[in-house]
Amino acid sequence: MKKVYFASDQHFGAPTPELSLPREQKFVAWLDKVKEDAEAIFLLGDLFDFWFEYKTVVPKGFVRVLGKLAEIRDSGIPIYFFVGNHDLWMNDYFQTELNIPVYHDNKEFTFNGKTFLIGHGDGKGPGDKGYKRMKKVFTNPFSKWLFRWLHPDVGVSLAQYLSVKNKLISGDEDVKFLGEENEWLVLYAKRKLETKHYNYFIFGHRHLPMIIPVGEDSNYVNLGDWIGYFTYGVFDGETFELQKFES
Repeated sequence: MKKVYFASDQHFGAPTPELSLPREQKFVAWLDKVKEDAEAIFLLGDLFDFWFEYKTVVPKGFVRVLGKLAEIRDSGIPIYFFVGNHDLWMNDYFQTELNIPVYHDNKEFTFNGKTFLIGHGDGKGPGDKGYKRMKKVFTNPFSKWLFRWLHPDVGVSLAQYLSVKNKLISGDEDVKFLGEENEWLVLYAKRKLETKHYNYFIFGHRHLPMIIPVGEDSNYVNLGDWIGYFTYGVFDGETFELQKFES
């Protein structure tokens, strides 16, 4: 089989569009590389540091990465997108414009007999209570309705400012390994194994690249990020590896 690729937490647009541009160009170069042998590409959220879809407006910018995704998808390679905590306000733009399905929660996939549970990872497992409360507010239909009434120049600018400055939103508090017994996504994976077996739990959100065994022939994987690590996952049909992209 060809390879299945996974990447997460690019946060394009942060801290500014100008400073984010080299990272966007590097990610586009990665997409150009992996499309040569990709069976599928999974993007596990926080592609943008902020994204909100008004009925007729989306945030400007990101034309390089959006154009590359459209090119790859038009070539016939499936791309799957899972919303993160920074781009959870996605509706149908990716589906209608790029033909890329968007998932708002975990989803199961099987490749070459190996089972995967895939998602962004935010709000799962014990802990992360502050974010869980905040997510309930952000995803509330009334909250989204109120925000939509802000002019995009005001709403997007305000959200971008908060996204960078608020540590609870930006993820700056999630940059160190907590120990296996305290990593809430590890605990979440072990709990899921009590009712169903998965070979791989693939998540982002933590910004730390790691592979941790959680059971017999079962591993929890965090993909890292495209801010400091530039790591991604690749499954060749037999084994899963984390690799670093060097442009």
